[in-house]
Amino acid sequence: MKTSAFLYPWDVLGDPAAAERVAALGVQQVTLASAYHSTRALTPRHPRHRVVTAEYAAVHYPVDERRWAGRELRPHPAGGWTGADPGADAYGTAAAALQEAGLEVHSWVVLAHNSRMGAEHPDTSVVNAYGDRYPWAPCVARPAVRAYLADLAAEAAVRPGARGTELESLGWYGLAHLHAHDKTGGVPLGDAAAYLMSLCFCPHCRDGYAGLGADPDDLAAAVRRALEPVWAGGAEGAAGGVAGIGKLLGEEAAALTLDFRAATARSLQERVVAAVRAAAPDGFQVLMHADPVPYHCGANAGVDPEHVLGHVDGLVLPCTGGPAAREAVLGPVAAHAREHTVVAANFTVVAGMGGSPGSLAGDAAHAAALGATELRLYHAGLASDADLAQVRAALR
Repeated sequence: MKTSAFLYPWDVLGDPAAAERVAALGVQQVTLASAYHSTRALTPRHPRHRVVTAEYAAVHYPVDERRWAGRELRPHPAGGWTGADPGADAYGTAAAALQEAGLEVHSWVVLAHNSRMGAEHPDTSVVNAYGDRYPWAPCVARPAVRAYLADLAAEAAVRPGARGTELESLGWYGLAHLHAHDKTGGVPLGDAAAYLMSLCFCPHCRDGYAGLGADPDDLAAAVRRALEPVWAGGAEGAAGGVAGIGKLLGEEAAALTLDFRAATARSLQERVVAAVRAAAPDGFQVLMHADPVPYHCGANAGVDPEHVLGHVDGLVLPCTGGPAAREAVLGPVAAHAREHTVVAANFTVVAGMGGSPGSLAGDAAHAAALGATELRLYHAGLASDADLAQVRAALR
């Protein structure tokens, strides 16, 4: 199975051994971040540092001013944390080193996850039924956000030498977020309650609900009423799936929100993929990080597998959670895969982040039996030496 490891440019820049070390794992490809959200990352082998703090969502290459001049929403070049000068082509330099080591390089583009945008332009953020803004989550119903994401994807995906791209967060982002000093776990939210807390009531979404026949104020009030027992510690929020959402919110209101959000995400996905394809050379592969439950939010955006596979070349699916979790994500996608569809099983191989690199061989075999055609390994730069040794053994 073709296997790709995720990397950041700062894992490679300033470390002359990095590219050969990754190639020695037995992978054929690297998925290299060209546009990424803010993060704090360990670099356990780098000769110059041990912790990198990426202070804001940024691109790792020089932006094209012809595309962005005069626009209110625009990407920000990364600071010196990449290992290159601010605004320099950190992605291109890292990609060249990886290619010299014999590795194919694909770009890794994070889209609707941007705390700096939310801080500088609060009106772009998701607004929940209580009026709270989620600054990390741009609302993908907003026309300006959609235009920004399409142009960002086209620019960040089609970097010189890249053979393809993987698009992350191409859909709704919601409540769940690894925020600084996060303290949101005091009341456990089940699948349905988390969905209600992720519904957006910004002006554009309110117009969307109204266009489907709902009164936005009444709908927001219904969401708040539905969540009251959850805040009291009741079990009402534990139910999952569409049925659980309907039980909490009411069948009619639940169906209306699900329809609006699914249509919004689908049209954005179509637009972004079309923008990438228009900018890319022939044969450029376009994959998307996804979850086959259409209403799910986050880095693995919810999709309708049958629909989205008519636009992308394949999906990258989260498979770390064990056999049942793999079956839940791979089964619905494999059922709609075509002859050349990429179904990539994504495994966390960092033991300290919940991964099981020692079981990678067996887990990969199980994923292949469920229809996976490729593997993704998260994350070669974050993993310990012991983790990487287990990966090498598994890939052999």
